[in-house]
Parts: sequence; C-alpha cells; structure tokens
Amino acid sequence: MGQWKGDEASGLSSKDVDIRDRRQTFDAVERASPDWIVLAAAYTDVDGCETNRELAFDVNCRGAANVAEAAKRFGSRLLFISSDYVFDGTKTIPYETNDPPAPRSVYGQSKAEAEKQLKQILPDVCIVRTSWLFGIGGKCFPDTILKLAEKRAEIDVVQDQRGCPTHATDLASAIIQLCRQNAQGVIHATNRGECSWFEFAEEIVSAAGMNTIVRPTTSDKFVRPAPRPHYSVLSPASLENRGIKMPDWRAAVREYILQRNSLRTIESVG
Repeated sequence: MGQWKGDEASGLSSKDVDIRDRRQTFDAVERASPDWIVLAAAYTDVDGCETNRELAFDVNCRGAANVAEAAKRFGSRLLFISSDYVFDGTKTIPYETNDPPAPRSVYGQSKAEAEKQLKQILPDVCIVRTSWLFGIGGKCFPDTILKLAEKRAEIDVVQDQRGCPTHATDLASAIIQLCRQNAQGVIHATNRGECSWFEFAEEIVSAAGMNTIVRPTTSDKFVRPAPRPHYSVLSPASLENRGIKMPDWRAAVREYILQRNSLRTIESVG
C-alpha cells in the first residue's frame, strides 16, 4: 500500500477473506466500510484454469460478483482488474475498450463473464483491463528470464505473440489516480508501447547487463494447455483521455531491474 499516500488504505488477502464465500465477503466489506474496493484477487494460473474451470469461475466470476454485491449493499465504489485475455487476439491494431470480448481460454471466459455481471450489479463499476503484468515479489516473466539467463548461454523466446508489458508499480499508480477521479466504465491500463515476448526478453537481458543470447522462436515450439492471444495490444486512449500516461515499457523494465537488485541486496544483507 506504499503508493497510496494521503488516504487510509488496507489490503486483504485470501487468508483474510475468501471472496467465494458471500458471508465472509459481506462481513469484510461491512467492517472496512471503504469508499473504494480495488479487486485484484483472481485465479490467474491461465493453464491451470483449463483443467479447473469450476475453480476459475468460482473465484474470477462468482467471487467478483460477491464483492460487487457487497459494495452495492454498503455503498462502496468498485474497481475490478480484468485482462487482455477477454479478447481472441485476431486483431492487428490495438484493442479499444468497446471492442467485443471473445475469449478463447477458460481464464479469459471467467474474466469476460465477471465484467458482464459486475456491470449489471454496479453500473458505475470501473473495469481496468491490463496485460503482461510483472513486478517484484512474485513469479513473473522478467524474473523467469533473468533466472534462465543466469544459467544458460542462450534462451529461446516466442516472437509471434505481441502485447503490452505492464509494471505493477505503474499500474498501481494509475489505479490510485482512477479512484481519485471517481472513474467508471472500461479502461485499458498498460505501459506505453508494444512488443513481442522475444523483444521483451531481449530488453530484460540487456537492461540487466547480461550477455545471454535471446533467440526468437514460434508458439508451436511451446505448446500450452490454454491458447494465448497472438495479438493483445490494448489501446491507451481510454487512460490517456483521463490525463493518465504510464511510462514506456522499456523504462518500466529498467525500473523493475533496479527494484529487483535492491531487494536482492536487502535480502543478502539480512
């Protein structure tokens, strides 16, 4: 909650409340009585969702609906974090907020259905779609690439999927601004610019000052249970129309490297 200055803010994890449980959810919202709820809780294992459809919908859809119902009951505003996976990836130009969802994966379907239900429960809900999220303190693409680069002279990364990397720090800043603006409707929030996973990996290795060679490959070499959108670039127009401009993704990568190095230094000293 470090970025949220000047406001009283608290965070609840799944250990504090299971959003699948309506009573728990209502009790938690009633106790906190917040002006805003930022709902980031989700079952985000995209491949795991393919074999755990019921769990995916329980958490990502029915759980989200419980939070929306509680927000409605106790007069809170709701900002819901959604995903580029609500789109099928067949476009060749950035997705706008009014493009119709057409999810191909169970994860995407659960998020798209949640969006639909939340709009019905809370017409003034703010839905923030983001993509390719990364940050320190958890598993993410840059961390995986850097760990591989420490062990290998060469790594292969797909180049036929394009999207927008998003640094969690920058997304958090945008969310705070949206709440303070009393935003509603669908908004796309990612770092500026687009790239392939291959270009993303190249930038990560370069920014870290490593010599590992990154080689381009294709998706058919890395078959996964859940289909990935080949193109899921989200247009920044809806965010920038509100006067919010997130940093370029390359700058975000450099900031992530600095944060990661600082955390490692603290851990080694500790």
